[in-house]
Amino acid sequence: MTAIASSLPLAERDRALRNRTLVRAWLYIVLLTLFALVVVGGATRMTGSGLSITEWKPIHGVIPPLNQAEWQEEFEKYQQIPQYEQINKGMTLDEFKGIFWWEWAHRLLARGVGFLVAIPLAFFWIAGRLESRLKLRLVGLLALGGLQGAIGWWMVASGLAERVSVSQYRLATHLTLACIIVVATAYIARGLAPHSEAPADRSVRRFAGFILFLLLVQVYLGGLVAGLHAGLSYNTWPLMDGAIVPGDLLVIDPAWRNFFENPKTVQFVHRMAAYTLLVVAFWHAVATMRSLPSSTHARRAWVLLALVLGQAAIGVGTLLAQAHMHWALLHQGFALVVLIFATAHWRGTMGSFPLEGAAAVRR
Repeated sequence: MTAIASSLPLAERDRALRNRTLVRAWLYIVLLTLFALVVVGGATRMTGSGLSITEWKPIHGVIPPLNQAEWQEEFEKYQQIPQYEQINKGMTLDEFKGIFWWEWAHRLLARGVGFLVAIPLAFFWIAGRLESRLKLRLVGLLALGGLQGAIGWWMVASGLAERVSVSQYRLATHLTLACIIVVATAYIARGLAPHSEAPADRSVRRFAGFILFLLLVQVYLGGLVAGLHAGLSYNTWPLMDGAIVPGDLLVIDPAWRNFFENPKTVQFVHRMAAYTLLVVAFWHAVATMRSLPSSTHARRAWVLLALVLGQAAIGVGTLLAQAHMHWALLHQGFALVVLIFATAHWRGTMGSFPLEGAAAVRR
């Protein structure tokens, strides 16, 4: 705490610290809601509910069907898409309601997050409680949320005409942007927290940031696995299809498409990326311990390694369970825990921003 703005008058410093605490608490609530949103999104995908609402109504869509006629109208719209014709033909209205509520809850949570960011942001801004450096970042966070809503509909639209499920490219993009928003929220919130340790050296900071980048790449690969339902096959470990490196990885022409459209190749790459992450996280922990022994940075690097190892174990369990819903949601939820901790660790290596005085906050 001694590193932050001892030059400010005591009363002004206390006021600035209280403002930081309030803003940080708000961002932690946003982060918790984002966690719930991503997990509900995973459940929506696992239950095959994502295409049950065939229109994008950002405002009117908050209100679900309220009577039998409205439910029947919504059901008839669903009956016109390929998923119903090829997979769910003969579904009853009650069965349709089961998948409808998952998608409706997911969209309602998404809208709720928008209000949870926008309204307190306006209040803190008008009340002069935001430091000037935060304003553009928080507006950017709100803009990312709006973009994510548009991408969510872009994803859903891919499954309404010719496909029976959404495009794996769009699903992976939607999931990855959701995780980028989680990372951005955690980064801003962590930057407002007191830092008891001096900043780490540049090599440690870069290494921590590189691990976070690899985690986001792995999230994208996981989105491809989910979009292709690649976790439903080759459910053995450590061998895949009876080999460390299975055959038929490049059967689609041109070869690059295998890395996005061949379920076998996508699952194999996801596995290899997990092993790479484990090695890199272990290397980071050892390197940080050697360069900054007995430091908070070193201890957090080891915790990060333990979390990555735990996520890998859950991934193996999910594979062996043939992507059972409970295992799959645990895998997705714990990935968020790893991402949030990796973000906090990376931000923690940078130290605290100095506090801004009242004049700077109100600019």
